[in-house]
Amino acid sequence: NLQWETLGRQFVEYEQVAPFLIPEEKQRRLLEFLPLFLKAWEQSAGVIVFPNIQLLASEVSKLLTKEIKRSLNGKPAEEARLALEQLLQQKGEAEDGRLLLKSVCLLSQTDLRTMRNIIGSGLPAALMQCLYLFFTFPLKKTSDDGDRSEDDTQTQDMLVKIMLKMYREEQGVEELLAADKLQSLIIATASLWDQCSHSWKVPTGRVLRTISKAQTKNSIVYLQAVDCIKIAIQNLFKLADTLPACDVCEAASIVLCFVKDSYPVSSALLTEFENNDGYQLLLKILLRCERLQQNEADPYLDEILDMLTCLTTCGKTELKVSGNIVHPQLPHFDFERTRSSGMTVKNLQAFQVLQSIFQKSNDQHLCGRILAAIGTIWAWDTVNFFLLEWTLQPINQFTDIIHFKPHPVQVQFFRLVESIVLDLSYVPHEILKKVQYLIKENIVPFCTLTALRCLLSMTKKDLLFSDIFRDSGLLGLLLAVLRRQAKILRKSAGTHLPGLEEGTEKELNAVMLKMVAALTVRSVRNTVVLKDYGMVPYIKIFLDDECYRSATLSILEQLSVINYEEYMSIIIGALCSSTQGELHLKLDLLKSLLRILQSPKSHSAFRTCSGFNGLLSLLSDMEGALQDPPSGLWTAVGQNCILELVFYTLQGITAALHLDPVNSNFFQRNGLFEKMAEDLGSLGCFWTQGEWQIPLSLEKTRTFAEFLDAAFCSSEPFPMWLKNCIWILNFLDHMVKGTLHLESYFKERKPEMGEASRDDQDEPQAQEEHPVAFKRPGSRLPASAYCAIVHPGAVCVMVRLLPKLYKEGHSQLSLEIQCAVVDHIQSLVKSEKSRQVMCGSGLLSTIITSCQDAFRSESHPLHLPLTRVFEKLASQAIEPDVLR
Repeated sequence: NLQWETLGRQFVEYEQVAPFLIPEEKQRRLLEFLPLFLKAWEQSAGVIVFPNIQLLASEVSKLLTKEIKRSLNGKPAEEARLALEQLLQQKGEAEDGRLLLKSVCLLSQTDLRTMRNIIGSGLPAALMQCLYLFFTFPLKKTSDDGDRSEDDTQTQDMLVKIMLKMYREEQGVEELLAADKLQSLIIATASLWDQCSHSWKVPTGRVLRTISKAQTKNSIVYLQAVDCIKIAIQNLFKLADTLPACDVCEAASIVLCFVKDSYPVSSALLTEFENNDGYQLLLKILLRCERLQQNEADPYLDEILDMLTCLTTCGKTELKVSGNIVHPQLPHFDFERTRSSGMTVKNLQAFQVLQSIFQKSNDQHLCGRILAAIGTIWAWDTVNFFLLEWTLQPINQFTDIIHFKPHPVQVQFFRLVESIVLDLSYVPHEILKKVQYLIKENIVPFCTLTALRCLLSMTKKDLLFSDIFRDSGLLGLLLAVLRRQAKILRKSAGTHLPGLEEGTEKELNAVMLKMVAALTVRSVRNTVVLKDYGMVPYIKIFLDDECYRSATLSILEQLSVINYEEYMSIIIGALCSSTQGELHLKLDLLKSLLRILQSPKSHSAFRTCSGFNGLLSLLSDMEGALQDPPSGLWTAVGQNCILELVFYTLQGITAALHLDPVNSNFFQRNGLFEKMAEDLGSLGCFWTQGEWQIPLSLEKTRTFAEFLDAAFCSSEPFPMWLKNCIWILNFLDHMVKGTLHLESYFKERKPEMGEASRDDQDEPQAQEEHPVAFKRPGSRLPASAYCAIVHPGAVCVMVRLLPKLYKEGHSQLSLEIQCAVVDHIQSLVKSEKSRQVMCGSGLLSTIITSCQDAFRSESHPLHLPLTRVFEKLASQAIEPDVLR
């Protein structure tokens, strides 16, 4: 502060004597003061405490302006350029110009009042003249080609920093009009770009863009009076034929800035631009850019395209168009309520340049930028889609040529088409007809695939599209193609034909199936069309391929709405005919079956189509699958997959029995519970090798629920066979209570086409030893729901498996789990209601026949709990076979 106070007093003294000093002395004193000022600034970390800073700025700026004019006075351009460099750069003892430049640069960064004093000194016009010389007349030495000194760079940075600050203000732009260098510099950029100073190209562009944003009415009148834009366009036409495209873009972007930025003030420069073939110039320049290497001229190319996009809204009058809205339309679409936000298209000439570029170029970057620009224009105002489509019809016309474009452009185009429906809630019938024709012709399979995905997305948005695409013939077309592909698949079963069903063609089949599935969802009429086409035998052919399966099952599930028997026949038949190794096919079929069995109307069809026997045959086919260690085919299959198949099989049976007395009676009467017990017992985790020795006393006792927790929720090591047994008993426990079909223990697989990481996701799951997200019984339903016995036959299955809960070397653990299961069964028959349900189930005879050793020997650890179960049931009713 003391230093600033001293400087303040010194400058006050200077102010007092300055009017009486000759110019040379006044200049000398000021130049002596400036180093002290700069030193104080450096030592105070950039904080200036100087009350007379505006006057200082004015004095220093005037002196710098005077020195610049003196250096330029009467000299030819190249000599003037050299003199400027000598003035502004540090050259030996002559540092006055450098000192003044550095001081003005510092003062220009302070506040607006100080900046206005600098502008009022005449410096804006002087520095514009400097910039013109530096840009237009490169020095003939290596420094201008890139080998520039640090001193050169610092000088340039200070000059540019001062100019950017001055020309940001309208006052600074107005000061330029006293000289003729602004229009000269603009024209120079449009005519001498290949001859100018390379190191001054970017700075000159920055300065001119800053001036462009601060244009005033007077500056526009000035530029128009000297035909600045007209001459610049004429020169750019010449450069467009000779210069590299990236250089022409850079030069043209500067001129276009003045046209675009001036429009809010006056339309004069835009009119001059349009009257002198400005749009044709832009079209010519932009089309030359398609030969550029990717990203070579992106900054300036993108800048031109952005400005051209903005020009589409520059016009004096609103476009008045009227189009006929073709029906049907989405329920919430109302064109009369579409209100303009003001950012509407008023300049079709500008948009036609964008449209012509897309039509004439196949360059990925250019075409992609055009589509992005159209999306931006739609986002500005919903009305713009209609204004353009009812006049120039860009999207309609682009559809005819989209298959010629690069693949990424095709994807981007159909996303744009999709957004018409998803974002604008409008159904563009004419465009959709052309898209369907594109699909029918299938000239480029990738384009067909992308178009079909677009229509699929629309179909999922609203049920209306199910009617639209049926009436337009798309559904029939897809069915015809799928019939042909199904025949090819059937003929090639078990063989590999080169090129068949690979890559894009296979993806196309998958998406066609998804499209048919989407068209039949909630549409009985479309499902009837599919059936009337005789497509059911062909659709089921696609079940074998995992990438087609999800959509195929969806179609078949829709078929069940009109014919449960046909659906059940197909699914049960596919389950029974599947090979031992087709685990994923079986799982997918079972999950589909579960979805349909949610409807009670399907239960009868399931029974009459041998559904129960079909599901039990799956268990039979898994004989030995859960052996530890696994053997044969099962070695390559994770035990988690096998348990999952057991789970979904039992779920299907439970769902078919749920609240269905006829099915329950059928299952009981035909001894299918006994068959289930036999099949589960042969899975490999239960003991099947005859006699075994069991200890006469227990060292430890745990409940069944504690076993579940210990097996899956603690660090206690449990043998694999026991874990598998507990899982199956847990499944049966939920089946007893009629809740198994509501449980979920396994992650869903997603075998969709195009998911690169699908195999990576599935593989770890296949290697897991046990299902993830284990839930204890009662986790989904209230406790009261687990009290009643719904399927007493499942209790008999648990009892039949009881003696098989054994493994050599684990006698204590075997007895412990057996006791836990018996205690659990005892808890199930505790209530009188439960005992009534158990009457006629055969449980008493099952206990006697399955557990003879324990029942006969009073010293057997299981004797007492089994006797208690027997007594509770016998108190209700004694079955004839038990008496015998």
